[in-house]
Amino acid sequence: MRRKLLAGNWKMNGHRAEATALARDLAARLASGEGGCEWAICPPFPLIGTVAGAIQGSYIAVGAQDCHSAPSGPHTGDVAAPMLADMGCAYAIVGHSERRRDHGETDEVVRAKAEAAQASGIAPIVCVGETQSQREAGETEAVLARQVETSVPEQPVAGLAVAYEPVWAIGTGLTPTSDEIAAALASIREVLARRFDSATAERIRLLYGGSVKPANAAELWRIDGVDGLLVGAASLSVERFWSIGRSCPDS
Repeated sequence: MRRKLLAGNWKMNGHRAEATALARDLAARLASGEGGCEWAICPPFPLIGTVAGAIQGSYIAVGAQDCHSAPSGPHTGDVAAPMLADMGCAYAIVGHSERRRDHGETDEVVRAKAEAAQASGIAPIVCVGETQSQREAGETEAVLARQVETSVPEQPVAGLAVAYEPVWAIGTGLTPTSDEIAAALASIREVLARRFDSATAERIRLLYGGSVKPANAAELWRIDGVDGLLVGAASLSVERFWSIGRSCPDS
């Protein structure tokens, strides 16, 4: 059985004082147990050490929002997966639509980053999703198939997750219907089974992300095929993130 995962993507937000306070508050709320899901926080690179220290000994994992595909070298401004592992990262988001949009990351680049994360003992969260124009053109299934075929590593390790984040739903307040999310996740798992085998496909967690908030979290958790949620803005509030986690059916 796949354990549900709740991952918070802080994006380019936060300073040391508020990051420490938020992480400590969340850790204190989980002091008696992690409940029905695994919890992870993915802060900006400069705050990873701060958050890791604040949640040390708690039920919360720390993750990164990206990593470079090379283990070291002349890549000014980039951060290698071994560095992240050394800081205690258990997860790394790769292929987020904002990275693909702002930095021109292709499926091949995303795959290389995911493989680099795996090589350092970090579980990648590989993001896929269609744009509004692709959705309107009826291309969602084809886009997801291409991204999953090309972005997911050839040998996925335990812990790897694929996050379905429709680009048009990120930060807009819009969300697909439950049926649309279920259909997208089912198509992703079909591609994984076709590419690998059914046993491997069943081990990979599928997350949903895109305007996740306390008001819709309970419904999202109950959607067939949802193994977790990747939360953006709402993860910057302890109350909102906590509410989302506590609405997990197993909590």
